[in-house]
Amino acid sequence: MALPDALFCLLAIWHCQPCLGLPLAPAGCQRSAPALGQFWHVTDLHLDPTYHITDDHTKVCASSKGANASNPGIFGDVLCDSPYHLILSAFDFIKNLKQEVSFMIWTGDSPPHVPVHELSTDRVINVIANMTTTIQSLFPNLLVFPALGNHDYWPQDQLPTFTSEVYSAVANLWKPWLDEEAIYTLRKGGFYSQKVSTNSNLRIISLNTNLYYGPDVVTLNKTDPANQFEWLENTLNISQQNKEKVYIIAHIPVGYLPYSMSTTAMREYYNEKLIDIFRKYSSVIAGQFYGHTHRDSIMILSDKEGNPINSLFVAPAVTPVKSVLQKQTNNPGIRLFQYDPCDYKLLDMLQCYLNLTDANLKGVANWKLEYILTQTYDIEDLQPKSLHGLAKQFATPDSKKFIKYYNHFFVSYDNSVICNAKCKVFQICAIMNLDHNSYVDCIKQYYIRHNL
Repeated sequence: MALPDALFCLLAIWHCQPCLGLPLAPAGCQRSAPALGQFWHVTDLHLDPTYHITDDHTKVCASSKGANASNPGIFGDVLCDSPYHLILSAFDFIKNLKQEVSFMIWTGDSPPHVPVHELSTDRVINVIANMTTTIQSLFPNLLVFPALGNHDYWPQDQLPTFTSEVYSAVANLWKPWLDEEAIYTLRKGGFYSQKVSTNSNLRIISLNTNLYYGPDVVTLNKTDPANQFEWLENTLNISQQNKEKVYIIAHIPVGYLPYSMSTTAMREYYNEKLIDIFRKYSSVIAGQFYGHTHRDSIMILSDKEGNPINSLFVAPAVTPVKSVLQKQTNNPGIRLFQYDPCDYKLLDMLQCYLNLTDANLKGVANWKLEYILTQTYDIEDLQPKSLHGLAKQFATPDSKKFIKYYNHFFVSYDNSVICNAKCKVFQICAIMNLDHNSYVDCIKQYYIRHNL
């Protein structure tokens, strides 16, 4: 697949502008590394192996659950999970872009959204193996850090606190990427940590936040499922002592869902616990990266005094799937992060996407650059202070930046979409308030101020 000219030009122009603000190296830091580090983030592939073009639109894919596929084409349909052609087009785009990257993060959910009886443990493992093999064959020399999603299990959502057939299978599948200690904890509880071989003081912590998901009955009434909280604190404490920086990756994010009121993505008790840990070690954590919602959103973690201390990013899905009742969905998306390889501060993010309607019409997957975060929103970098200032601008009446943000939320699926006053309250409060007390206070203030 040829590299789209427009994207190539934008990337070339961007890379030729050193004045865009790489921070000065901290004292004692040797600038032998490149001026810019990069990594890819892909999430929520949701392969539907049953997808095929047929005159009977109720039988295009199992993931439509018998509903009429709206406009099925070679690269998919909005009522279906991803055909293999779509997923392959995303990875082909990444490969042909030929960007120098240190690693890729892959934050879960390979199997499709289908009724429980249509899958099994073997089928789930086979889909994860298919996606793993695809990535390994296309990028044989690339370090990949995966995280498990709530659909990467059977029955879905029911991830256990002990070793299982799925945990053991992915531990074997991901051995080419992970060291022995990471494989051990992955096999035991679905989580791990590992230093990045190309970045000596950077550690990836891959959490199994599915253990904290509301539908997971296995973890009901457990204060520390699989002892992951204890392990996380110990790991962050050691990183702090060793002067490492950490990127947190996971499937289900912390915080509140931006499209409904007072709803945390995970059980509230676990959310509060994680927020406490992240606050305690905010100086160690250089960024957090999630999937699950299928939408493009940011969050800023603040301390108890309201000072921004951590940047969080929820990446949109590759799958375009929606339910029959949903009006909006997302175009397929993948993203490239850029960071300072000296102190691992996040500098920028390039969001790429596929216009699914256009791709099906032309029979060609023309992946494009959707936006560059710092340029689109006119901010210096992706640090908490910069994002906090941006969120404050979003909150102003008739904010043009927020209109852009809400369009990007759906990966430019529908430019005419409007976020009304109540919608905006949910969005702004979710961006800026991750714990219960500050979120409730935010909702109250907005309702009073706007007479809602």
